[in-house]
Amino acid sequence: MDNLTSSLVVLPEIVLVLLGFFILLVGLMRRDNAARVATFLTVFAFVICAVVIFLPARLHIFLDGALPIPAFGTVFIDDAFARFVKLLLLIAAGLSLLLSGSYLEEEKIALPEYPVLVLFATLGMMLMVSASDMLSLYVGMELQSLSLYVLAAIQRDNAKSSEAGVKYFVLGALSSGIVLYGISLVYGFTGTTDFIKLGHILAAAPPHSVGLTIGLVFIAAAMAFKVSAVPFHMWTPDVYEGAPTSVTAFFAAAPKIAAIVAFIRLLYMPFGGVSHEWIQIVVVIAVASMVLGNFSGLAQNNFKRLMAYSSIANVGTALVGLAVDNREGIQAVLIYLAVYFLNVLGVFGILMYLRRGGKAVENISELSGLSRTHPMLALMMMLFMYSLAGVPPMAGFFGKYFVFTAAVHAHMIPLVVIGVLTSVVAAFYYLRVIKMMYFDDVIDPIDPLKADFTAEVSLIVTLLLVVGFVFWPVPVIDAAHHAVATLLIKG
Repeated sequence: MDNLTSSLVVLPEIVLVLLGFFILLVGLMRRDNAARVATFLTVFAFVICAVVIFLPARLHIFLDGALPIPAFGTVFIDDAFARFVKLLLLIAAGLSLLLSGSYLEEEKIALPEYPVLVLFATLGMMLMVSASDMLSLYVGMELQSLSLYVLAAIQRDNAKSSEAGVKYFVLGALSSGIVLYGISLVYGFTGTTDFIKLGHILAAAPPHSVGLTIGLVFIAAAMAFKVSAVPFHMWTPDVYEGAPTSVTAFFAAAPKIAAIVAFIRLLYMPFGGVSHEWIQIVVVIAVASMVLGNFSGLAQNNFKRLMAYSSIANVGTALVGLAVDNREGIQAVLIYLAVYFLNVLGVFGILMYLRRGGKAVENISELSGLSRTHPMLALMMMLFMYSLAGVPPMAGFFGKYFVFTAAVHAHMIPLVVIGVLTSVVAAFYYLRVIKMMYFDDVIDPIDPLKADFTAEVSLIVTLLLVVGFVFWPVPVIDAAHHAVATLLIKG
């Protein structure tokens, strides 16, 4: 693989990092509206990067669009799977920025560094999903994490934000140490960190040493932290509650996609030959996440903590597709993620602009009677809540349908039963929000912050994408099917 081809493979990342440095300089030199200019330039950079991902001049090296193409040896890999996920990441990051404009100004955190941090976090996620070596995966994870630590604590005058940043940093550093130890064990017992070589070694020489299995457990534990799966979920409610709502919206969307997809590639490329050893781990954390996330959500009064436990439960549902251990399961996970990130961005997009007495609305009870004072906001929130709850015929229902159908076809009936029952539990706290908006009396009217034009348009676009999936899901389903075409060699 020559350097030119390798450069073409990572061209989207090269373009993004160069534009990131340019935007950083613009933000430092410009005095007026620096944050707003940096935000629009960052969104424009995401658009350019998305175009480059599918640039025909670049794709001439891919005789088959799904064929994996390695770069710089086998450090990175480009395939239809990575391209599909990168597009989701860019859309999620771009929408989170566009939804945040007036909110950042109101909270006095409209800084030019904010969109740049989002950009470099997204860059780290793109590197994660293209990683084909343990060390390149780690570099991508750390680039993402370092940016997210700063974003969580960016509201320096707010004690909760600072606390969220410190908690996330300390536990994130712990997970980094765990994954490095796991990588060192894997390297020590196999002599390589390359995904493809590891796959051949593990598939050809069973049974394997206990040390290698322990290394796999350590790596899986660290990845479970990144996706906030039980029992490594402890940071999620506190960070979601303490971080600014715009940051929480970003946390709930893009990093979740990147971490789950990196988990998929990690387990199916190097460890695909020993799936019997990790499937049981994934099943346990999937069940634990669905049960704890949904039952803990019942007790929440703070909206952001409710969404944190909702995210834990939704990660558990996504892991059901991962545990299926075939192409159908991974396709279902991709469809599920594509629907989920739009739902959470919509919910947090509305929450960002809800104010009462000049203060941000955080408790669920504060939404009482919203349908009488602001019927359009209540209607949009209701549609997003129905979708998250998986109520037919909303998009969220189809996301869960594909995941559970894949599990049924794999004869994992008990796992599906647990998933369906916990989804019924989840419906209670989603419907509770709708009940308060439509059936409770107005206690103290909400006075929403005036959203700028781009935020309003972005929120409407997000809702249209969620509703549009119900009527025309074929593009997403076909793209997900094409994305997993060569990721797996099994069924």
